[in-house]
Amino acid sequence: MKKKTLVNKIHKIYVILLFLFFYAPVAVMVVFSFNTSKANVVWQGFTTKWYSKLMGDSELWKIFGTTILIAVLTTVFATLIGTMGAIGYKKSKSRFAKLITNSVYFPIVIPEIVLAVAMFMIFNTAGISLGVPIIVIGNTTICLPYVYITVKSRLVGMDPSIEEASLDLGADRVYTLFHVTIPQIMPGIISGAFMAFSLSLDELIVTSFLADAGTTTLPMKVYSMMKKGVSPEINALTTIIFAVSILGVAAYLIFDAVKTHQDAKAKHKLVDL
Repeated sequence: MKKKTLVNKIHKIYVILLFLFFYAPVAVMVVFSFNTSKANVVWQGFTTKWYSKLMGDSELWKIFGTTILIAVLTTVFATLIGTMGAIGYKKSKSRFAKLITNSVYFPIVIPEIVLAVAMFMIFNTAGISLGVPIIVIGNTTICLPYVYITVKSRLVGMDPSIEEASLDLGADRVYTLFHVTIPQIMPGIISGAFMAFSLSLDELIVTSFLADAGTTTLPMKVYSMMKKGVSPEINALTTIIFAVSILGVAAYLIFDAVKTHQDAKAKHKLVDL
């Protein structure tokens, strides 16, 4: 009994230390973004002037708009392609389906620097101008596997009898897809979309290789500022990026909670009938 209690205590301490390792630096970054001193060593007082300075920077707003545009477009394309790919894999009976689905995982296992150089060489050799559209293609390539995996896992857990019942009742395959299959896997689609948005939002390596001289994203801006040393402006900027990501996660959690509640109510109604 004592041995089990000791193991539980060690496990709790390990979890706490793990959380501190991951989140303590983020907490320090957020706190020092409100520091009056430009030094990140000593706390001298509370201020919001660094945020005011960033908000008044027209160039930064342009960079922020570019970053959000790239993230949104990447999310749309990665979600559409990843969802269609996962559904196609489930429906396909081809012996090459397994080979094709394994190739989707390549962007996850291949180092990003390798992907970035390869894509740069392809577009450069083809004479295609770099910029936002090419960055979206590159980011979509990276984010696609994550959408595919989340949607595919949702499809695997889906009861096939639901689709069969729809077809038996006279619905065609298109109607069944949009009114039965997609609503069932929507939580997986939303999860993949938020993951794609988050990954695209902080993508640096591929974006740096595929950006032209007039295109800058927030991660690229932070990296260029870091070369001059860590400052409260950097802390404030990264805190804003962090806040955007947190808002995205919060939106998903709210959506998931509402969806779960609606599904539970629907099941209760069916039971009552």
